[in-house]
Amino acid sequence: MQAYYDARETLPADERERRLFERLPAALERAGARAPAIARQLQGIDPAALGSREALARVPVLRKSELLQTQHAARIAWADGTAEAQRLRVFGGFSAVGWGAARRVYASPGPIYEPEGPRPDYWGFARALHAAGVRAGMLVHNGFSYHFTPAGSMMETAAHALGCTVFPGGVGQTEQQVRAMADLAPHAYTGTPSFLRIILEKADEMGVALPSLQRALFSGEAYPPSLQAWFKGRGIQGFQAYGSADLGMVAFETPAREGLVVNEDLILEIVRPGTGQPVPEGEVGELVVTTLNADYPLLRFGTGDLSALMPGASPCGRTNRRIRGWLGRADQTTKVRGMFVHPEQIAAVLERHAGIGRARLVVSGETGHDVMTLRVEADAALDTEAVAATVREQTKLRAVVEVVAPGSLPNDGKVIEDARRYD
Repeated sequence: MQAYYDARETLPADERERRLFERLPAALERAGARAPAIARQLQGIDPAALGSREALARVPVLRKSELLQTQHAARIAWADGTAEAQRLRVFGGFSAVGWGAARRVYASPGPIYEPEGPRPDYWGFARALHAAGVRAGMLVHNGFSYHFTPAGSMMETAAHALGCTVFPGGVGQTEQQVRAMADLAPHAYTGTPSFLRIILEKADEMGVALPSLQRALFSGEAYPPSLQAWFKGRGIQGFQAYGSADLGMVAFETPAREGLVVNEDLILEIVRPGTGQPVPEGEVGELVVTTLNADYPLLRFGTGDLSALMPGASPCGRTNRRIRGWLGRADQTTKVRGMFVHPEQIAAVLERHAGIGRARLVVSGETGHDVMTLRVEADAALDTEAVAATVREQTKLRAVVEVVAPGSLPNDGKVIEDARRYD
């Protein structure tokens, strides 16, 4: 069987980087012309100058909360029903396509609305399905929902791009799922790992064998090694893919089982939570993605998820960057003494004082008696009183500043840790 989905998966890393940044300025020019929200994000920045990661880092990060607020404000300001007005109203100026050009529109919690364009494998999951061993002529049992959110379409369009037939199983009706699998003998499953486990356990109760099912592509949930081993014991090789309704498929697991390989056609960064500044390779931070999707271009979109870049290339031969997978949420906003404290405020403190490496604000104490301690990796000569004054200026709250040894704070992406007791 063909080892790779296409030749791009094994491009030299520097060649891939060159191609991506050659395409980026033209993609942003098109986006700015049709998606006014992208034009606003680029205000004062020449797209032609964004020819490197260092240059790209000057663009403000767009976070999901801002996308939601912009869409909501546009819907409130709706004035007329023309196709152009509808496109701007529904998608908040982020989409380059509207009714007619978009094949489907979806609603994610918020709600945030996302378009689906007409091109094959719009969401980009075919590459992940291929890495999971799915090939043309196979039957795929799709266990993702087919309403409101695009997960069902993500997997269906990917399977169709590979030349597969799809059974739209969706969720629920477990006994009927088992019967359909027994009758149709699918080669592969797409959906959450928990639902496939429920189906297999129901099949055991019913005394039904499902020997045809040997491959699975999971998304939407964690897929720990223990669960991987459980499926392997049932003769199923399960792989995971990480994506979202905003971005499509971002990264996917390969038979090497060493991290997730980044998808082609996007630029992925890991930044310090609360900032737009990239962190060194290996350090945990927020996953930020720029897509080259002409229909729904997103520029430096902050996913709110934590991950870290892995060194080197995958042993499977794919040369794109790898991430460790989902490591938690980057939005660590915490209420202290009735006031919200945000990671952005801690980032502003660090910008004011040179010589600080990692930092973590630890909120401790019992309910009603909150104590804030800012632990910073720095030289003992750091003026902690000046840092504490900046913390108070930024947050309107007092904090103790504690200097710790470089490298002693955990590399887990946390900027704010809530260590209070609630018992």
